[in-house]
Amino acid sequence: MIKRLLSTVLLSSALFFSPLSLAAEPVDINTATASEIAAALNGVGPAKAEAIVAYREANGPFVAVDQLSDVKGIGPATVEKNRELILLQTGGSQ
Repeated sequence: MIKRLLSTVLLSSALFFSPLSLAAEPVDINTATASEIAAALNGVGPAKAEAIVAYREANGPFVAVDQLSDVKGIGPATVEKNRELILLQTGGSQ
């Protein structure tokens, strides 16, 4: 009985924590920290995330998602694969 219950709990947990449920949450690149950006965006590690924050601090908030490709090390392909994960709640339209 306990083995069956434990098996059921483990199976339920596996289904609950499937890759779909672990998808990254969108991130506002105008307010997020470098570590939050690195965790949320595909192909953006700590160094690129720091570059995004530095660009934002030097140039003001991003006003369009495509503007992210102005950051050194971030190309149009990176922007495209992350477009659905990038928010600009404080900076304008996507």
